[in-house]
Amino acid sequence: MKTVYNRREALKLSLLAGFGLSLQSYGNPLNANDKVHTRIIPSTREAIPIVGLGTWQTFDVGNSSEKRKILNQVLVEMNRLGGTVIDSSPMYGSSEKVVGDLTSTLDFGNKLFYGTKVWTTGRQAGIQQMEASMKKMQRAKMDLIQIHNLTDWKTHVKTLKDWKEQGKIRYLGITHYVDSSHSSLEEIIKSERPDFVQFNYSIKSRHAEKSLFDTARKYKTATLINQPYESGSLFRLIKGKELPQWAKEQDINSWGQYFLKFILANENVSCVIPGTSKPHHMIDNMGAGLGKIPDTNLRNKMVAHLKSL
Repeated sequence: MKTVYNRREALKLSLLAGFGLSLQSYGNPLNANDKVHTRIIPSTREAIPIVGLGTWQTFDVGNSSEKRKILNQVLVEMNRLGGTVIDSSPMYGSSEKVVGDLTSTLDFGNKLFYGTKVWTTGRQAGIQQMEASMKKMQRAKMDLIQIHNLTDWKTHVKTLKDWKEQGKIRYLGITHYVDSSHSSLEEIIKSERPDFVQFNYSIKSRHAEKSLFDTARKYKTATLINQPYESGSLFRLIKGKELPQWAKEQDINSWGQYFLKFILANENVSCVIPGTSKPHHMIDNMGAGLGKIPDTNLRNKMVAHLKSL
């Protein structure tokens, strides 16, 4: 995600205050000890924070000690504000290993919710890849493994069901990131009853509202939302535009929070997982899970305002 106008001020503050930033540094009136809201995983009633962390591109830093130090602080800030959910994949280069190496040194590492994916074809290849992922992420038991972009899903769903029964994983899921795959996700939800479904959804990309959310709710499937900023394109739309005062009065303190709170206002969203490699962006993202959540009228106002820019 690109740093754009609305976040430059926060970056300046971070340079002045160091990484130990308070929410007040971002104009957030809430108590610095507040934690993000949670929602339940329907299949178990377990609660998870509504804002998490994606690692695509952002955690693919290899052995760079300098970049790893910054990513370590990203994790610290997420935890400080009550976040736990981390989403990765073998598709994401070195991200799984970086997550594993960093979290293994943190005192809250075992309290996080670890998700990754299987992204290959064939039963044995899938098993080997998932075992490798668990080793890289240093997890004896994975919280969630998802079938990435539905790759050979009929094969992997059988393995994942077996692994769940054996206790190797807690939850199984399916994912995609384009509207054209939503109907396939729905059919698999109906036939296989996964615990999680991950898909794209944003203030400007609302195809999932047609029926995917309804299907997930009906079959008690938790939802993880990817592409909340549409690969940064939403920030380019509002570059140089001032956040409206009425948004600030509703605990929306940045454009990033504007986009995330719109998503979170949909009660069928379990958790949104924006990716970032910057601690001050992590703080800002987590702020979307604090305070007021927009109601229907405010959501409509947010959409109309964005269209008017």
